[in-house]
Amino acid sequence: MQILWKLEKAYVKEIISEMPEPKPAYNTISTIVRILEQKGFVGHEPIGKSHQYHPLVDQETYSNNYLKSFIGSYFGGSFEKMVSFFVKKNNMTIQEMEELMKELEDQKEDDNNDEEKADNA
Repeated sequence: MQILWKLEKAYVKEIISEMPEPKPAYNTISTIVRILEQKGFVGHEPIGKSHQYHPLVDQETYSNNYLKSFIGSYFGGSFEKMVSFFVKKNNMTIQEMEELMKELEDQKEDDNNDEEKADNA
């Protein structure tokens, strides 16, 4: 998806050319792109016998969907369990946890302000 967002639209060969060595097989990338298309993240335009692919979702939407799936699969849908896991595994200091909490509170406040503006519009 990163490459497709960067290129905005691309054929499978163009996606592969942007990838680091060793390059994956054409069929591998073609399969992944088709799976992303089935999930509604990628669309295509038929051009001759080929397909030119383009993203249907922006990075933030895709990231949110991925993160929700990840938390659901590995942490039983619990954000708290995920944070606890990363705090334990990365030996976070109290200061780092406080900074993280402040960032989350600021983001929540920004989101609430955006909702209020939308409601008043």
